[in-house]
Amino acid sequence: MSKKIATLVTDLFEDVEFTEPAEAFRDAGHEVITIEKEAGKTVTGKKGETITIDKGISEVNPADFDALLIPGGFSPDLLRVDDRFGQFAKTFIQEGKPVFAICHGPQVLIDTDLLKGVDMTGFKSIRVDLRNAGANYKDEEVVVSQNIVTSREPKDIPAFNLESLKLLN
Repeated sequence: MSKKIATLVTDLFEDVEFTEPAEAFRDAGHEVITIEKEAGKTVTGKKGETITIDKGISEVNPADFDALLIPGGFSPDLLRVDDRFGQFAKTFIQEGKPVFAICHGPQVLIDTDLLKGVDMTGFKSIRVDLRNAGANYKDEEVVVSQNIVTSREPKDIPAFNLESLKLLN
């Protein structure tokens, strides 16, 4: 069954951390919807990949989506300046919907205040932030805890995609 995957992304995202999971999800028959502050805006990754944003955060409702993807790079830190992105992500965790965050992506999840006791990984530079948020940081290529799949960096994408697709199915 086709699922709708909300993707929180803005400028300076880590290109392959969006393009490779998005391609894997689309190849499996799922729909990937990009969300930023405003629809129609073009955002650019760290290596030049461009995405046209499908929806603005003010026009979306978590109830309309089956899962959440948060690519890394500087994008998560830029997004979390706006509390609406953390609130959006919080609903997915509360409702037990699949959440996929890679590299710096878990930074948005820190703002949900729901990471206490959750096993997670992420880019090395955010490990203390995750621990301070109550998560059990693990230095592993992919960590699945309840409905949350996390990975550290681009080389972990194959394992990240595999576990993410398992949760979607």
